This record gives sequence, structure tokens and C-alpha cells, in this order.
Amino acid sequence: MRIIGKQEIEDIAVGAALLGTGGGGDPYIGKLMALQAIEEFGPVTVLDPDEVPDDALVVPSSMMGAPTVMLEKIPSGEEAIEAFLKLEEYLGEKVYATFPIEAGGLNSMLPFALAARLGLPVVDADGMGRAFPELQMVTFYLDGISATPAVIADEKGNTALLSTIDNVWTERIARAATIQMGGSVMNAMYSMRGKNLKESGIPHILRLEEEIGKTIRLAKVNNVNAIHEVLKTVGGFELFQGKVTDINRKTEKGFAKGVAVFEGINEYKDETLKLRFQNEHLLAQTDKQLLCVTPDLIAVLDSETGIPITTEGIRYGSRCVVIGIPSHPKWRTEKGLETVGPRYFGYDVDYIPVEELANKGGEK
Repeated sequence: MRIIGKQEIEDIAVGAALLGTGGGGDPYIGKLMALQAIEEFGPVTVLDPDEVPDDALVVPSSMMGAPTVMLEKIPSGEEAIEAFLKLEEYLGEKVYATFPIEAGGLNSMLPFALAARLGLPVVDADGMGRAFPELQMVTFYLDGISATPAVIADEKGNTALLSTIDNVWTERIARAATIQMGGSVMNAMYSMRGKNLKESGIPHILRLEEEIGKTIRLAKVNNVNAIHEVLKTVGGFELFQGKVTDINRKTEKGFAKGVAVFEGINEYKDETLKLRFQNEHLLAQTDKQLLCVTPDLIAVLDSETGIPITTEGIRYGSRCVVIGIPSHPKWRTEKGLETVGPRYFGYDVDYIPVEELANKGGEK
């Protein structure tokens, strides 16, 4: 058990943007929501998964929708509270604790804003170890935990209670409702017991995010290369250095989809990288070779500061370093790859672990 205050929130927000692989919502908005809630209601207690009773009711707090929508449709925080209260009413039981559904920018911050307002602790675990665009893309799904009953809520006061035959149908129905509700909603789903979270969740994700953020912050203070330090912290690989020469981004069927093109610089001169995304970065490929593909993590960092850049934050002319990070072993199983592998997203490539691709390509 530990207490999370303002500096920890600042660091976690940066780490969440990196592990969010470009998605999960704008971390800046989430950070402001969390900081405001902590300022008003006090610090938040973070629990280790082992500190949660096996029979306790725990529910993640999150948003769904296209991250680009968040640039204009900023949540107030009341939506998340309404979703939780409606779910508690339906279940007839109080929630013991909340936690992030994914290691995404906004979605790592929302639990803190909600927890401060409702007086709940936050559990240091999530269901992805990164961010993915669809509701069934969680480790809980791999272990047969239902997403429903689920509540989604918008800023206008609309709520919807869902009960579906499986988690893929939860995604389909909730996505359709989200589009009608303005492109983004807050939700309360995947209610489970503490025992389920311990068995299926990915532990200590908040601690890792905080360590990443702290690493980037101290690199500037100590005048060392932030990206080199981050790669050591996460066990990652440098994939490419380049300048953004084209960005094609559109909101389609409730997702931010597109491709970013990078012209190589330094030792990557004369090479071109194409980075494809659906909310999150999913495939990085040059004309010569595949560099990294889902479920492994792809992150874009500012070449000077090491600060992560989200899919909606990629801009023409930006100089960036693209890195790859091995995914959690749960995603490298047969069912994991069926759920989040490259062929699920329509990419005609086989999954190859990023560490194998990096060794194949040689050290840069």
C-alpha cells in the first residue's frame, strides 16, 4: 500500500503515454482530471494486487472511443461516477477498488480521478500491459471473464446498461452506442473479484509507468539521453529515427485509424518507415523489413526530450525515435495472438517477437 500524490501522477502520465503505444486517450487531459481530483479530495491509496481480498468486488474505470475525439470532447469526470453508481445499483454491491483497464494515457489516469472522488483505492494492475483498441482485447477475456454487465455513460447524462452473449458482442454494441453518444464514453465493465484480478491481471503496471516517467524526468535533470535510459527501463529496442513526412489520420467506425510516414535520419538515412495505427500503433515496417508488430508495443518518442507522442499528436516535421517493447507473455499465446495479433487487424504478416526482429536486423 502506498499513497499517490501529484508528482507520482505526473510521472505515471508520461509512462502511461509510452505504454499506451499512442492510444488510450490524451494523457494530458487525464492527468489534469487526476490532479484536480487529488487537489480537491486528497491523495489516492494504491494497493498491491495481493492486498485485495479474494472476494472483493473490483471494477476498472475507463473510456472508449476515438482518441482524436478527446481533443474537442473533454470529459468532466461525472460520466465515470455515473457509470460506476449505475453498475453498483444493478449489482446490489459496493465496489471495493478500481484499477486501469489498460496502460493507456487517459485510461491510466481515469481511475485516480474516480478513486479520489469516490474514496476508493486503486489496484496496481491492468488488463493489457499496454493499450488495445477493442473491449475484448484484455487478459480477462483470455481467461473467460465477462465484460458485462456493463454501463457506458456520456457527458449529456445518457447511460446504457449492456448484457451481452460474449465480449466480442459487448465491443460491437458498445462501439455502435459510443458513435451515437458523440464518439467517446466512460464505462464500467469487467466487474470481477479480487481473486480474478490476481490470476488474470498484469500486476505492477502503475509502478512501471511511474518508473518510466521518472526516468524521462531525471534524464533531463542529469543531462543524459532519455531514450537510452527508457530502453533500459522497459527492455526495449530502438527501431527507427526519422522525421514525419506524411500523416493520414481519420476517425472511422469509432476508431482513429491511419498511417504515419517517417523519412529516416542519421544511420537510418535513405530508409522510410510506415507506422500503421488503429487508436494504437500496431505495425512498423520499412520497405526492407518488418520492425515490430502487435501485440508487441510500438512507441513514438520525441527525439530531443524522449516524451511519448500519441497517434493524435503526431505532426508533420516532428523528429522522432520509434521503439519496440516485448509484450506480456499472455499475448504471445495462441489465444492471445488470435485476439490481438496482426492478422486480426487485417495485416498479412506473421507475428515475430520484436527481440527476434531486432537481432535479425542487427544493432543500429
